[in-house]
Amino acid sequence: MTVLRDDTLSAAFDHAAHSYDRLVAVNPGYHAHLRRSARRLRLPHGGAGLRLLDLGCGTGASTAALHRVAPLAEIVAVDASAGMLAHAAAKSWPPTVTFVQSPAERLEQAGVRGPFDAVFAAYLFRNLADPDAVLAAVRALLAPGGRLAVHEYTLSGRLADRLVWTAVCKAVVQPAGTLVGDGTLYRHLFRSVSRFDTAEAFAARTRRAGFTRVRVLPMPGWQTGIVHTVLASSGQTEKGPR
Repeated sequence: MTVLRDDTLSAAFDHAAHSYDRLVAVNPGYHAHLRRSARRLRLPHGGAGLRLLDLGCGTGASTAALHRVAPLAEIVAVDASAGMLAHAAAKSWPPTVTFVQSPAERLEQAGVRGPFDAVFAAYLFRNLADPDAVLAAVRALLAPGGRLAVHEYTLSGRLADRLVWTAVCKAVVQPAGTLVGDGTLYRHLFRSVSRFDTAEAFAARTRRAGFTRVRVLPMPGWQTGIVHTVLASSGQTEKGPR
């Protein structure tokens, strides 16, 4: 039972890109929950004058959520998978949204440089070989007082939530993924969540990376105790919007 990493994982996402939007669409609340996490960044004035990073943008669902709550902001959306990124970029976007292919670990080499006023990372950190290094890099990219919102499958630690996650994956997610020829990726989804931090453990990891004002907020519905928003500040002296 291995968890996919690096190039193998990117290749699996490349292959799944053609059906990814259709599969996540059957998840009740998927897009609404992304928008909820984006709203929790509390970006002022529709994002006017702000520069935002969507890290691990996939096919653009998280980018759309971020743009929905901050339509006036400049958004740089990054993903390691060429296939997922191609599907994201092919959608309709204003000129303030740009897409960059890069692993989260090599942003500088790809020309992604700060400062950013906020970073949004959805379903990213459990897929990283070194989440601590990426948290440190994200903090370095943030402007003073910059905000981080991590939207992630981080189980509560309660046995009941782990049983619900297992049941949903075994009965729905994995069979659907196998049906469209991407069983490997969706088996990875189950295992990566099961092996990753609980919500409180990830919050502690975020604090160790130097972030402050770290909070964990749940999602409503069946994903309560399964998906959380972890909010944090860069921990630097806040100077207000640039």
